[in-house]
Amino acid sequence: MQKEDGKQEPQKNCDIGFIGLGVMGANLTLNLADNGYRVACFDLDQSKVDAILAKEEAERPEGSGPRVEGCSSYTELLSKLKAPHLIILSVPAGEPVDHVCNHLIDAGVRADDIVIDTGNSLWTDSVKREEQYKSKFIFFTTAVSGGEVGARFGPSLMPSGNPYAWTRIEPVLKAISAKVDPQTGKPIESRTPGKPVTEGEPCATYIGTMGAGHYVKMVHNGIEYADMQLICEAYQIMRTSFHMAPAEIAEVFRRWNDGKLNSYLMEISAEVLEQLDPETGEPLVDVILDQAGQKGTGLWTAVSALQVGSPAQTITSAVFARSISGLKKERVKASKVLQGPQAAVLSEEDKMAAVNKLEQALYCSKICAYAQGFQLMATAAKEHDWELDFGEIAKIWRAGCIIRAVFLQSIAQAYENDEDLDNLLLDPFFADQITEMQGDWRESIAQATLAGVPCPGMMSALSYYDSYRSAVLPANLLQGQRDYFGAHTYQRIDKPASKKYHLDWSDPARPQINIKK
Repeated sequence: MQKEDGKQEPQKNCDIGFIGLGVMGANLTLNLADNGYRVACFDLDQSKVDAILAKEEAERPEGSGPRVEGCSSYTELLSKLKAPHLIILSVPAGEPVDHVCNHLIDAGVRADDIVIDTGNSLWTDSVKREEQYKSKFIFFTTAVSGGEVGARFGPSLMPSGNPYAWTRIEPVLKAISAKVDPQTGKPIESRTPGKPVTEGEPCATYIGTMGAGHYVKMVHNGIEYADMQLICEAYQIMRTSFHMAPAEIAEVFRRWNDGKLNSYLMEISAEVLEQLDPETGEPLVDVILDQAGQKGTGLWTAVSALQVGSPAQTITSAVFARSISGLKKERVKASKVLQGPQAAVLSEEDKMAAVNKLEQALYCSKICAYAQGFQLMATAAKEHDWELDFGEIAKIWRAGCIIRAVFLQSIAQAYENDEDLDNLLLDPFFADQITEMQGDWRESIAQATLAGVPCPGMMSALSYYDSYRSAVLPANLLQGQRDYFGAHTYQRIDKPASKKYHLDWSDPARPQINIKK
């Protein structure tokens, strides 16, 4: 089609615009192309545009034409899109999101166009952006989990925002998401470019109004922190207390991965422990510095738990474990000053028995970590008036995401059986599991403590379980302390909960227990 001046009119033949072609963005773009969408893409770095075009050409199914078109500006990208425009962003959280949004406004984005943020944005920032841009375009978000492989072949997606926008976006997100077998809950995977999985239940569901999706992803990452820490503690117990080599521990992890602990994180942990360092020929894990980093989502989860008053101590312990790992120089110095117990040398028979008990300890601890995450989401939902479907959330975490695990099928079932379930620990299946295994759980932690092996995640998980099952906690003494020094008042067990009481602690005539000295 030509304009009156004879110049060629750009063909608006692309279904989706994609901005940001880093690792995640490039893989999501190819995923979209595999699922039949024509994509116009743009990045401030032209070399990334060139790279994605070359990769798409190399992976293109035989006999088909180009599925991805490169653009050199925001204006060109809009000119190639069918109206109303659907534009996906994969840029770093924070200021870059607003930078792109403002440039799209300058380029002529319209009120009925949808802009989807797929980055790890703080959920409160997303709420602000929906309000900020509502007269310019529809701002929508979908949190993405699964890393670069998930982005390429099927991630877990947690969308939230305008319900009308979801009706337009739903087919796209469900097409590119991971899929699971509805009967077994196991992932249906294909890692062949051009041959996406089209059967099974998609790991994408509408989470709720703006902010809900990124909040759920934030909690997902908090659970991920806890899950990783718990696996690492099991590794350290076997390495330090049981004197097992990395290859032996990898073999144990593979065996565990064939059972109730089956998960992506267990699988990759075994692979890491089996890997040799190309330079030294030693186990790679022995040359990696024991100093963990973080991107902030675990911290955000811990902070949110504190803000809404939801106990998530295993998640918080995992964040602190990374913090103390950062004190490498201090720890090396302290190791030469502070003494601990000597780990006993176990017989082969005792070691295998201890390993089997540790499997139960890890499983019980993981149940508590997930229970804390779902409890936090439930508390936040009440706080922010979200209607979260925990059964659906568990389902979309069964594939594509980092915490995908076989027992998420049981979690989904628990919430389908009782959508008003107060806590995952109260589900009959999980209650029975912990009842059966708690002896091994307690013994494993006790033995680790006696051997001087730190296991803050497992300890906090057990403490959470024991606290939650206790009808009476020492908070009665704590309230007495607070009333004594600060007149903070207290409630009584024999009076209405609405009543508050204060004792005049300075009155020498107040009644006291007569203690004989």
